[in-house]
Amino acid sequence: MNATAASAQVSELLSAAGTPAAARERPSNSAGLSAEAIAHLNERYAPLDFEQRLRRLYQDFAPDKVLVTSSFAATSAYFLHIISRIRPDQPIAFIDTGYHFPETLAYRDYLTRLFGLKGFDLKAEDWKHQFTTDDKTYQRDPDLCCTINKVEPLDAIKPRYHVWVSSLMRWQTDERASMSIFEERRGIIKFNPMIDVTREQRDAYIREHRLPFHPLVAQGYSSIGCTHCTVKGEGRSGRWVGKPKTECGLHL
Repeated sequence: MNATAASAQVSELLSAAGTPAAARERPSNSAGLSAEAIAHLNERYAPLDFEQRLRRLYQDFAPDKVLVTSSFAATSAYFLHIISRIRPDQPIAFIDTGYHFPETLAYRDYLTRLFGLKGFDLKAEDWKHQFTTDDKTYQRDPDLCCTINKVEPLDAIKPRYHVWVSSLMRWQTDERASMSIFEERRGIIKFNPMIDVTREQRDAYIREHRLPFHPLVAQGYSSIGCTHCTVKGEGRSGRWVGKPKTECGLHL
């Protein structure tokens, strides 16, 4: 089956999801896709590589219904470089927790200029963020801090979109190891086009295109989040040290 025919099939599934019969059966997500439709998407996208998946996405879904987020962390340049080449006018959402390293904000601004990105920030309500500062919630209950400063701001805009594009890769954590290309997560269809990209493939692309790393990588930070919950370390070992937490909650 060629790409046009495959895209037509996906469009039919999207349309069918809006019928009353499908509505009774489908999970609750903003695209209205059933489990069958999501399985179909995974089957169609599995043979494709990262770039091919992204190109197909903009054929199968309305571009204005595609949400792309980036943490502008250690190797975000890889993901954003490809996005900027395929869809230069794609807005990039950055969740500004109020606790980012100054280097992260500088890296965000640098990549935005370098790749000509169109970005916008998502933030918690001022009073909620202030509560986490006064309460030091990041020490007492880091899950709650992430919920207030990351999860809730993103959840608030999800109903505007049908699909959310992330840059997760299976080798990064145990939780991510079982993720699919498409899956339903917290009311939206999650698209993980890089999920089966290896560390070696990522690093080779970065070297080939001479992409800039986050400035803290050279200082020993492999995974970079908020200042209160990030220390130097290999892989994700520098995140939430001494706590069982391994994910901020956005992708669970």
